[in-house]
Amino acid sequence: MTTASSPQPASVPASTGTATTSVPARLDRLPWSRWHWMIVIGLGTVWILDGLEVTIVGNVAGRLAEEGSGLDITSAQVTGLAAALYVAGACSGALFFGWLTDRYGRKKLFMATLAVYLAATALTALSFESWWFFLFRFLTGFGIGGEYAAINSAIDELIPSLYRGRVDLIINGSYWLGAVGGALLSIVMLDTAIFPKDLGWRLSFALGVVLGLVILLVRRHVPESPRWQFIHGRGEEAERLVTQVEREVEREKGEKLPPPAGEITIHQRKSIGFGLIAKTVFRSYPRRAVLGLSLFIGQAFLYNAITFGFGAILTKFYDVPPGRTGYYFAVIAAGNFVGPLVLGKLFDTVGRRIMISSTYLLSGLLLFGTAWLFDRGSLSATTLTACWCVVLFFASAGASSAYLTVSEVFPMETRAMAIAFFYALGTAAGGISGPLIFAELTESGVVRDTVLAFQIGAGLMCAAGLVAVFLAVKAERRSLEDIARPLSAAASTAASRVSTAGGKETPGAGTASV
Repeated sequence: MTTASSPQPASVPASTGTATTSVPARLDRLPWSRWHWMIVIGLGTVWILDGLEVTIVGNVAGRLAEEGSGLDITSAQVTGLAAALYVAGACSGALFFGWLTDRYGRKKLFMATLAVYLAATALTALSFESWWFFLFRFLTGFGIGGEYAAINSAIDELIPSLYRGRVDLIINGSYWLGAVGGALLSIVMLDTAIFPKDLGWRLSFALGVVLGLVILLVRRHVPESPRWQFIHGRGEEAERLVTQVEREVEREKGEKLPPPAGEITIHQRKSIGFGLIAKTVFRSYPRRAVLGLSLFIGQAFLYNAITFGFGAILTKFYDVPPGRTGYYFAVIAAGNFVGPLVLGKLFDTVGRRIMISSTYLLSGLLLFGTAWLFDRGSLSATTLTACWCVVLFFASAGASSAYLTVSEVFPMETRAMAIAFFYALGTAAGGISGPLIFAELTESGVVRDTVLAFQIGAGLMCAAGLVAVFLAVKAERRSLEDIARPLSAAASTAASRVSTAGGKETPGAGTASV
């Protein structure tokens, strides 16, 4: 094993062989520091961009459909076809970039995916025909989808196990900070007293480009995952990076770090075949695969049941002007962010299984109640928004936990691809079909159609919650290597065992874990 004090060259070529390391244990024992804040800001802020994107499109749909907007497009096409293409792009990008992330590293890909997003968003702002708008909505989603795989895997591998749950939830929940910004921004941009009809919506997209450039500058300082480096034959680079971080943390805290809890022996390799990844996820961890798919489908349908038809519902049923829907959306977006912020710590203390199942079930039941009140005509625009705000307070924490779950319950070599696969499959089911179905239901102006949209989302959310009751993994405060032993771990370092108690499948987890 390379010692922490050994001098290293500036660049170490990848090599293979068997090596023993305490890198995972050293990362997990770090106290929270400025270095971790740099990781959160550099990587987590992209969710703000995603929220800004989706919200702006939803709120400018009415304006784009008006004569003089510069595009020949209908509101249903914006919230239906364009939204579905955005999600289709995100699913494709997640799979494509997810495979590259596991193969070539986290850092290269979270830089590349942000560049794709920036270029596509800038070109969306220049749309002159509907086909151009549709094309670059797809490509914008392509970049964002790649971000999900690259960033969630990097975050979970860099954040200590004590804080991993709450940090992951809050970062994923920061999507809704972007949604608040997008909602409020659309109010200004859609005000024809300030900007012409054909300019305001373009400037909204351009602002996303500016924010993305700022994030790109910060992200340059985020390092590669030492866990990925060590497994892929760059053990010396991993040791050097962790040693540097330890010294920074010790200077900041003014005290020595405790010794790491253990070591793991790894058969280093330069790449992992896709066949091995698929076999691992579906043969070795079938219960976890069912869990991941259920969580993603449930949250995708619930959010599409509410968010993609949000503006149309307020406009058609409550006569809210298109330029005023942003105020209402800002309220429910704030509720979405507060949920993970308030509940996030409980996922690390109370536990994953209780919190995942309860947030899914509560949000589903509350949406059923909202659908019943809406069907009776008991709600106004304000009270409907209040109901949605409560529903999404719990749903947002649950939805964020879906990303957390699939990023921590599979072996490290499969992490980015697992995130990509479950995101793509679950979101394709709810995120592509959802906008197409719900746009038609909410555009009809028939109360029962909108009630049905709510009930579909609520039912699938409850079903996912029940799956979590039985299959959720007790991953709180455990190292990633303990939750799922790396495929590259040497068999001689572990007593292999398989436990399915409490919905856990942990082939090979044992003393090889740190």
